[in-house]
Amino acid sequence: MRTSIRRPVVLASSAVAALSLTLTACGGEDGSKDNGAAASVSAEQGTSGSSGGGSNYVVRTTDSATTTSGTVVQAVAKKNSVVKKKATAKKKATAKAPACTVNDVKISAAKQPGVPTTHITLTATNTSGHACTLLQYPLLGFGDLPQTSKDVPAVAKSKPGTPIVLNAGTPAYAAVRINNGGVDEKNHAVSSFYVNLFAADGPAEGSRTVAAPKGGIAVDDAAAKTGYWTYELRNGADEF
Repeated sequence: MRTSIRRPVVLASSAVAALSLTLTACGGEDGSKDNGAAASVSAEQGTSGSSGGGSNYVVRTTDSATTTSGTVVQAVAKKNSVVKKKATAKKKATAKAPACTVNDVKISAAKQPGVPTTHITLTATNTSGHACTLLQYPLLGFGDLPQTSKDVPAVAKSKPGTPIVLNAGTPAYAAVRINNGGVDEKNHAVSSFYVNLFAADGPAEGSRTVAAPKGGIAVDDAAAKTGYWTYELRNGADEF
């Protein structure tokens, strides 16, 4: 770009210099005066764009600058378009992150405040190194077999409005009711339990064994309910 703009100036300077040398050689002091006059005329022609070789020369330079300017604008517009497309593609890729598997997340459990303990909070942290979508709610099993991880129902009001997409290293949470409080003969002590996740077409294969919070928990299978996975526990939606 700079080459096309500067080249006419170099040629013009060469032409003036050549004319100056010729007039100086021919006329001495008069030649110096003529030289100044010639330079003045050249400057006026370059500025005013009047007819003659100087005028055509300046017009060509102006056209070149205009064309170059247009090329720059097009290049900037093209670059902006590419940036926008990349941002859109990244957004779509994140939105279509594959379902998290039990191998993609680390799951832990903690007691919620209150005595006796009626609820626990599950935390699923993405350890896969890539984004994944945590679908629906945890599939829990408090019995002796992983297959029982389909038995705890979900609370509909806790379902979030958007998919839970976890970037690498980020967590999601689910509230779980384990009993109705108090001493009940239906309660049974649990030191560990099973957690399974949903795949795109239903419960995923496999499950993860999760240690119960320190001291264990008392579970009433008939009262047990789980909330949906969410970025943070919410007042109302995750209270049940």
